[in-house]
Amino acid sequence: MTASGSNVDLATWRVEVRRWLAATVATPVATDGPPDFAVFRNLSDADEHTLLENVRAYRRARHDAGYGALTLPVEQGGAGLPALFATAFAEEERAYAVPPSTELISVTTGLVGPAVAMFGTAAQRERFVGPMLRTDLLACQLFSEPGAGSDLAALACRAVADGENWVVDGQKVWSSGARFADYGLLLARTDPDAPKHAGITAFLVPMDAPGIEIRPIRQMSGGTSFNEVFLTGVRVGDGLRVGAVGNGWRVANATLSFERTASGSVTRRKGGTFDDVLELARSLGRAGDPVVRQELADLYIRTVLRAATAGRVARAAAAGASPGPAASVGKLVASDVLTRTGELAVDLLGSRAAADSGAEFAWTQHLLGAPGYRLAGGTDQIQRNIIGERVLGLPAEPRVDKDVPWSALSRS
Repeated sequence: MTASGSNVDLATWRVEVRRWLAATVATPVATDGPPDFAVFRNLSDADEHTLLENVRAYRRARHDAGYGALTLPVEQGGAGLPALFATAFAEEERAYAVPPSTELISVTTGLVGPAVAMFGTAAQRERFVGPMLRTDLLACQLFSEPGAGSDLAALACRAVADGENWVVDGQKVWSSGARFADYGLLLARTDPDAPKHAGITAFLVPMDAPGIEIRPIRQMSGGTSFNEVFLTGVRVGDGLRVGAVGNGWRVANATLSFERTASGSVTRRKGGTFDDVLELARSLGRAGDPVVRQELADLYIRTVLRAATAGRVARAAAAGASPGPAASVGKLVASDVLTRTGELAVDLLGSRAAADSGAEFAWTQHLLGAPGYRLAGGTDQIQRNIIGERVLGLPAEPRVDKDVPWSALSRS
């Protein structure tokens, strides 16, 4: 079991991590077949279930060893360590054949679990936080809606009080892993006569509750990890309300901040990397081309800047500061690097990128998945607004709906 607290020596702790990893998982072995550069995996439900079970077995062992929630405060079920320890652990993991994670695992342990730990009651923390961090329970996000994507505060899903329960009606979309989740962190409008940011409340909704229908969304990259969720007369007990009534926007902001920090970090591999593109250029005999070298240099610089930005956010978190708008910078840079990586790889491959075999098609999977990453966790446009207003101090965009009751807004 690891020690907790900020006085732990990082170098000594790394040695303990390596020892635990060596005893728990196998070291990587050479594998045959094409590389996996997919941003969003294209798996059958059976394969997805197998993948989930493999990573859950590892995550349970990791949690039981004290490595499951490194940065969460001790009183909330974590190790209470600075964010640099989470980065260090991820670096050590790369040397071992750790089961690949999924969006649902990341949402459960990195977003919903911490949100419940932060805003939940003592009973909710006791009931949910440990099982979520250990992945005994899995949880998805039920935030976005067809009519409220970037403008999340305009959501129309309603929750009406009925004694000790709430009756929920509405539709959610882009919910990663919803088909396999036990609970969903739901944002619903509980006061339509309040301004749109003020009338929202957060709930934990059992995904097998009567009145819930989940439909997979087929992505252009082939996968169906995203889902749309329909809620019709779903009854949710008030004991599953997270935070105060009308405090849902605060819960959402904290959860999205967790998401942007995770999306911008360099501890999570999604798709191909600069090293993969460099290897591709060499294998094609293009690494000596002056134009290609210039493009590779540009991508390398952006990759290093992304790592520097993620490190700055991690150091701020280690000092006890909220990632705040800096997380938006990291998210924006990460999305840009992911997109440019795929575009350069396909430029090098030319028509061969369309071949349904080998490494060439692996890059097609990257190219088709990368645009979705510019939407996940807040669109690029939203990140730029946050950076402009909260980092650069630019005037806020005019908001004609500010302080206007949601019920009075036009939604045509």
